[in-house]
Amino acid sequence: MSLFDKFQNTATLYNSLLEETGRDPFGVSMDEMKGPTRAMVKGKEIVLAGTNNYLGLTYDDAAIAAAKEALEQSGTGTTGSRFANGTYAGHRQLEEDLAAFLGYKHCMVFSTGYQANLGAIAALAQPPHDVILIDADCHACIYDGCQLSGAETIRFRHNDPTSLDKRLSRLGDDVKGKLVCFEGMYSMFGDVAPVKELVEVAHKHGAYALLDEAHSFGVFGDHGRGVCERDGVLDDVDFYTGTFSKSLASIGGFVASNHPELEFLRFSSRPYMFTASPSPANIAAASAALARLKADDSMRTALWDNAKRVHAAFTQLGFDLAAPMSPVIAVKLSGREEAFMAWNFLMEHGVYVNLAIPPGTPNATSILRLSVSAAHTNEDLDAIINAYTALSELLSEKAAHA
Repeated sequence: MSLFDKFQNTATLYNSLLEETGRDPFGVSMDEMKGPTRAMVKGKEIVLAGTNNYLGLTYDDAAIAAAKEALEQSGTGTTGSRFANGTYAGHRQLEEDLAAFLGYKHCMVFSTGYQANLGAIAALAQPPHDVILIDADCHACIYDGCQLSGAETIRFRHNDPTSLDKRLSRLGDDVKGKLVCFEGMYSMFGDVAPVKELVEVAHKHGAYALLDEAHSFGVFGDHGRGVCERDGVLDDVDFYTGTFSKSLASIGGFVASNHPELEFLRFSSRPYMFTASPSPANIAAASAALARLKADDSMRTALWDNAKRVHAAFTQLGFDLAAPMSPVIAVKLSGREEAFMAWNFLMEHGVYVNLAIPPGTPNATSILRLSVSAAHTNEDLDAIINAYTALSELLSEKAAHA
């Protein structure tokens, strides 16, 4: 028995798909970046439509200048965790700025958004008397946080407050702590949670609500504070988690809360205590991006205008879309083979999107996942829509001859 035997079935499937379609969707190298929406791949310029660069700030002048200054003043890395020598003035200032922007009293910055969820959940809920309830479609980092916690974990149906209510009602009196985890906008399909209703159900049963706004921070709400701002329950969320790698165009993550006990996580969250802290340049870039987000609503307006145009075009083309209009637009396909073929077809037509297939997708669905950016120009959008138009024609032709 080999340690590698468990991977054989997946490897066989993966290799067979590659033999049929050619290019590896999960091993693309951006050989040269040409800007926030363009890159060179194997000598060909490609429109990037799967980057999660929602506000298009990866080439923001102020963010780049701030990162350069931080490099010169504070060096390339901290060489330690936040718990040790890895907390600089910039880390503390960003925590204060994020807390102020969201209207919370406390904030902790982690090395990645993944670790923010991992560290918060694992520290907040512990066996034997705590229980975690999570939306069935939650991100892997939330599932992994539950596993690291060791607390009993119960799934409720995706975006279903009634399902959550039933599961909370069934818990026995011996349960002391209850943590409900869900997301604002789900990254795979782009569907948006009924945040207000889920928070209300959680609090009705004395549970704490942890909301991951990784893909909705900077995107939803009058000020870009997420779906909970849009739904008017920002102040009711117990723990707000987010990332710097989407709208803030950097690397890192955070947890914010009005509960003063959040500070306890600084000496009880292992992913916070035992991971090197974000580099000074990453922190400076995120801080500058946050300042731009607060000062400039035009990026969010451009993002939604672009999303509306692409979603309307795809709807007119007859694609089976996974969710109502949002900056994430996922096209459902018949299976892995068709998805691999379609992804390669788009690359040949100069457009990069994300391919997502089972088991990494909800309901065993194969999709082409596109994320719109405020930085996409009309020329970029024309190229995307033209490529998908050609794909629609190809799929129709194949269906007619099936």
